[in-house]
Amino acid sequence: MHIRVRRETTYRYAEPAKAAIQKLALTPRNYDGQHVLDWRIDVDRDCRLRACEDAFGNVVHTIYVDGPLEALTTVVEGAVETFDTAGVARGAIERFPPELYLRETPLTEADPALCDFAREATARPAAALSKLHSLVDALHEAVIVEEEPASGAGTAADVFARRRGAAQNLAHVFIACVRCLEMPARYVSGYALRADAGAAVHAWAEAHVQGLGWVGFDPTTGASPDETYIRVAVALDHLGAAPVRAAHAGGGEETTEVKVSVARAQSQFQSQS
Repeated sequence: MHIRVRRETTYRYAEPAKAAIQKLALTPRNYDGQHVLDWRIDVDRDCRLRACEDAFGNVVHTIYVDGPLEALTTVVEGAVETFDTAGVARGAIERFPPELYLRETPLTEADPALCDFAREATARPAAALSKLHSLVDALHEAVIVEEEPASGAGTAADVFARRRGAAQNLAHVFIACVRCLEMPARYVSGYALRADAGAAVHAWAEAHVQGLGWVGFDPTTGASPDETYIRVAVALDHLGAAPVRAAHAGGGEETTEVKVSVARAQSQFQSQS
């Protein structure tokens, strides 16, 4: 499947900012489940744009802009050919051994209730992969999916206690549960093509299965990612894989507007008519 993505992000400042810096984890990489056909980043001001890899192997762009700035807009756009690999992320760049992803973070720390839930949901299956599918199915049934992350309930334990959360929240809960089972797990940010045009910016998780590798699981659907997903960045939690992290000098209060479109490439629609 060919999928085209366009993300426009505008920052506005109450007073002209002296300077701004942004870290963008918005560029996907090739692996067995996807091939990047084209991708570009445009900024509406003269700037210094530097590309590098972070510790996890994600493509990261850093933008430095001198002021005065009343607003700053970045546009990220491109096309990706995707394939259904049943969630298996073979061919992805790996900088660390799987054991690193047993490490807890404040957002993914489990409490006794989470661990009890994880063990109960996986009590019957014997194989690791079957346990993970049972877990993601049980979590999908237990937690209500919301469009936006719940304020004041960002940690995995808090989200599970509320039994509701957005995609990034549910990814944290799943990661915490998997680590309770003493299996490595990590956070994934990206995009998902939806028939109702919703949930374009998305998040899910991957767990490491011995002998198989990293496998994706999406608690918002209770299933593994397929060809409708674009995988962009991985980390221990959302903070490490956040699409945009920004700071500015001066400027007073900052407001942000994000417009995202995710759609099948027009040529593919034409070929099916």
